[in-house]
Amino acid sequence: MMTISPRSSRLFSTLAVAALLASGLVLGSVGAAVAADPVVAVVGDLQSEIGCPGDWDPGCVAAQLHKRADGVYSATFDVPAGSYSYKVALDGTWDVNYGAGGAAGGANLAFTTTGGPVSFYFDPSTHYLTSSANGPVLTLPGSFQDQLGCSGAWAPDCMAAWLEDLDGDGTFTFSTSAIASGSYELKVAHNLGWDENYGKDGVLNGQNLAFSASTGKQVTFSYVLATHILTIEATDPPLPGTGQQRAHWVSENTLAWPTDLLPAGQAVTDASWALYTAPTGGLAVSDGAVTGGDHVDLALDPAGLTAGQRATFPALSGYLALHPVGQDRHAVEQALTGQLQLAQFTTSTGALTAFTGVQIPGVLDDLYAKDAADRSLGLSWNHGRPDFALWAPTAKEVDLLVWTGTEPTRIPAVRQADGSWTVRGAASWKDKSYLYDVGVYVPSTGKVEHNRVTDPYSVALTVNSTRSVVVDLADRRFRPQQWEKTPTPVIKSAVDRAVYELHVRDFSISDKTVPAKLRGTYDAFTVDSDGTRHLRALAKAGLNTVHLLPTFDIATIEENRAAQKQPDCDLASFAAASTEQQACIGQVADTDGFNWGYDPFHFLVPEGSYAVNPDGGARVKEFRSMVGALHADGLQVVLDQVFNHTSASGQAETSVLDRVVPGYYHRLNARGAVETSTCCQNVATEHKLAEKLMVDSVTLLARQYHVDGFRFDLMGHHSAQTMLAVRASLDALTPEKDGVDGSAMYLYGEGWNFGEVADNALFRQAIQGQLGGTGIGTFSDRLRDAVHGGSPVDGASTFQQGFGTGLGTDPNGDPINGSTSEALADLGRQTDLVKLGLAGNLRDFTFVTADGTATRGDAIDYRGAPAGYADQPDEVVNYVDAHDNETLFDLLAFKLPVTTSMADRVRMNTLSLATVTLSQTPSFWHAGTELLRSKSLDRDSYNSGDWFNRIDWSGQDNNFGVGLPPAAANEGKWPIMKPLLENAALKPSPADIADSNDAALQLLRLKQSSKLFRLGSADLIEKKVSFPAGGKDATPGVIVMSIDDRAGRDVDPRLDGVLTVFNAGTTPVTQTIGTLAGRNYMLSSIQAKGSDPVVKHVSWDARTGTVTIPARTVAVLVDPAEHSR
Repeated sequence: MMTISPRSSRLFSTLAVAALLASGLVLGSVGAAVAADPVVAVVGDLQSEIGCPGDWDPGCVAAQLHKRADGVYSATFDVPAGSYSYKVALDGTWDVNYGAGGAAGGANLAFTTTGGPVSFYFDPSTHYLTSSANGPVLTLPGSFQDQLGCSGAWAPDCMAAWLEDLDGDGTFTFSTSAIASGSYELKVAHNLGWDENYGKDGVLNGQNLAFSASTGKQVTFSYVLATHILTIEATDPPLPGTGQQRAHWVSENTLAWPTDLLPAGQAVTDASWALYTAPTGGLAVSDGAVTGGDHVDLALDPAGLTAGQRATFPALSGYLALHPVGQDRHAVEQALTGQLQLAQFTTSTGALTAFTGVQIPGVLDDLYAKDAADRSLGLSWNHGRPDFALWAPTAKEVDLLVWTGTEPTRIPAVRQADGSWTVRGAASWKDKSYLYDVGVYVPSTGKVEHNRVTDPYSVALTVNSTRSVVVDLADRRFRPQQWEKTPTPVIKSAVDRAVYELHVRDFSISDKTVPAKLRGTYDAFTVDSDGTRHLRALAKAGLNTVHLLPTFDIATIEENRAAQKQPDCDLASFAAASTEQQACIGQVADTDGFNWGYDPFHFLVPEGSYAVNPDGGARVKEFRSMVGALHADGLQVVLDQVFNHTSASGQAETSVLDRVVPGYYHRLNARGAVETSTCCQNVATEHKLAEKLMVDSVTLLARQYHVDGFRFDLMGHHSAQTMLAVRASLDALTPEKDGVDGSAMYLYGEGWNFGEVADNALFRQAIQGQLGGTGIGTFSDRLRDAVHGGSPVDGASTFQQGFGTGLGTDPNGDPINGSTSEALADLGRQTDLVKLGLAGNLRDFTFVTADGTATRGDAIDYRGAPAGYADQPDEVVNYVDAHDNETLFDLLAFKLPVTTSMADRVRMNTLSLATVTLSQTPSFWHAGTELLRSKSLDRDSYNSGDWFNRIDWSGQDNNFGVGLPPAAANEGKWPIMKPLLENAALKPSPADIADSNDAALQLLRLKQSSKLFRLGSADLIEKKVSFPAGGKDATPGVIVMSIDDRAGRDVDPRLDGVLTVFNAGTTPVTQTIGTLAGRNYMLSSIQAKGSDPVVKHVSWDARTGTVTIPARTVAVLVDPAEHSR
């Protein structure tokens, strides 16, 4: 643990502290010492701008701050551009006022703003005052926050742990003595959200920091803003390892011990160890000795962990190997059902030097995984009777509770050798609800708990997932005819896929042509509506796959539709850049019917909030009806899967896995805390039964719901081995035996490399560049960023332009793009990335890059990594927008010059989509992108409600300018968003939306018009695809892509080749490609007969090989084969 010298701490006045100490109270959340709530107002020369009659008026009600639940006072005001001075005054007079550093009567604070919302914050205990315009507001989200008065842990928006810079030296501090003894983790969050956070060593989005505290003892946190380094000083820290799980039981006869717990300077030969066990808990340390329970001596193995153990647990390399003395398998199994603590002693003195808990996933896999691999877990049916199986190897007892009446019937489960507990059920239990009562020792509570939990393998649930339901998925009642009879649309090759990412609720919640009771539901896909007609039009044009955002059972959405809250205001009445919409929506954001759904509760059950009737098998039937309707419309269905995390762990209400086998399913760090790099409670699918749950879930969804593929959220947090296990399980499904062809199902996901698993730290990850030959795709950030400019994870790149947003050809004037020469040089590099993406982002595809050299894809740089990473084109999914981050239209609003006409914005929207659609990879569109969909500049609409996520399938409105987006993820950019949202010229008309839609449909038709756009193999791409007119002398903003069917085997008998030209510039361009002279290219009939008059001005001179293309245009020219002319 890092330590510091104490800096300025949060202190009460001398009298207040004395009173608290005399009463025995402990300091908790900020403001706890204030006896009565004062009236707090911002006073300054901004007051006349925020609704006060004049400035420096302490009595102005319009300038008052309001007390938050965490005790801090705050308010947000719309402040015009300018420089201002301010302080706070209490109770409407100047008698008590505070300025800089919380000083009574202190100096004014000052800030400068370009105009827009400014938030002010005041701590009534320290009298510290700041604003969002003065710099970041800093908090300490962590596992201890609930002890300070926050509503929960890991809450960046709770200011009970607010870092304050009272002396103005750039070091922000917080001190408290309200944390109980134990081990904790935390980060530093900027501006009350997760968008900018710092962890260990000051790394952005880095690992959690850890510290230990002792009850009643002060802990001081100090954060240097310039370096982002947080240091922690704890008074009287407990014995090393206390409150943690630093030891690992990796196999039946081996435990691993971290060498950093050896006392400094002590030889390992002067240490000894013992494993302490207690069936029901109670182990403790008193006066330097371990009390309670029994112990087993551990023998040090001088050879250390075996090579196999180090390979399985690479993070434990360098740990000591300890072996239990005189323990057989039965003793080990019994020990695992109680409390486990490992003690370290100095042999020469007998002193206890460390005492810590034990992580057990390794030994559980060693003892049980092989036998459990073939167990059918959950609910299975034999001759009309249900069988139940729950894997709970550390449980002391398990009962099945079945509700056949008002009270449950309790049936003891029988423990099996593989760690499972089983029950043979009765036929009469069909449609009845059930739970398991698991008696299990829980390390976090230190005792045996009786956890009533749903079945982790549930296939049906009651409303709000309170109980599992005994449902036979073969029951005819839940197998709608259309779903049974409609064949799956055929997609011959993965590169033929055109994917449309869609949220079930978004699809219909705002569609007035859908019956009201069906809006936002699975059944909305089964009726004729604006939405379904639009999907059919897309399918007719060539779209063939709908990717549904999470549809598994979600932990955070109310399933009783009547109980879902609605914003209590007239959202449409507020101004285009008002804060009112987001404020009103925010009041019900956690209780309405919307979020993206990345909060897994049960993996095998459809989400109930999207069902008209969410109870039992009814939601199963409705989900199947949706799949059948989409198949009937010519669309395959891909499900978004989230096995990398759950919404909760431990004893939380929505924690299932951890209440069945505590400490097994989640990935723990070296201290035994659950890793949260994914956002939430990371699942360790490298553990065998966690992997089994993932594989079994995907396989059941494929067999029982006839879906056609799967997208994996944060797939890089799974091993390549796990993904191959999923692939193998699906490949075994056949139409004859299972009703589906699993080998035809496409798998793809987010192959990002980050977090505790980064760089193969724990296993070989399923990330970009490590899935060669598997046919598993990864989203490509290469083409995405090159088209956009900047990166969606870089908040400073808002105005950074790219190939599709005017870089070098249509400068927006922002300094981030550099001088003209710098912008053009950058455009050359970004154009290379786009070309590589068009050719499948292959590692060994070679072409002449902007520097004039012939360069392989993996030799092109992308942010320090090889740009080309794929062996085959189906290993890449190209896209330019998705549910994450801003929509394509909103990105263009930020990045194109403000004066760009709407007609030109439509053309750049089309050109950007063309880089994806006409590439050699599967293509991926965010729903509504063809309709210029906007989320009013929201960069993270996860919990922004229906208002900001609306899609108007009628094409009358694109949802731009419906208010400033929610503060949590966007407030820092409100000042630059406000003038854009207020600009009426940035709001497209229905005619503009129609033009965009027509152009997008043409792209789909072009993609499907020739197999040359879907070659499907690296060999054919390398033979046929080239980029003439490139190199040092290339015209900025222009890409010429030739697909020559005269090279290699004939792919399209109708054509000798296709020439695709992208002109992202603002003027027409003429390109001469001498190598193509004599070829008889002509504009594709799709565009020649299309609705865009501009592209019809494209011309081709066969004599010289010269093509002329209008500004902001993509054109496809075809060279008919000799026999076709």
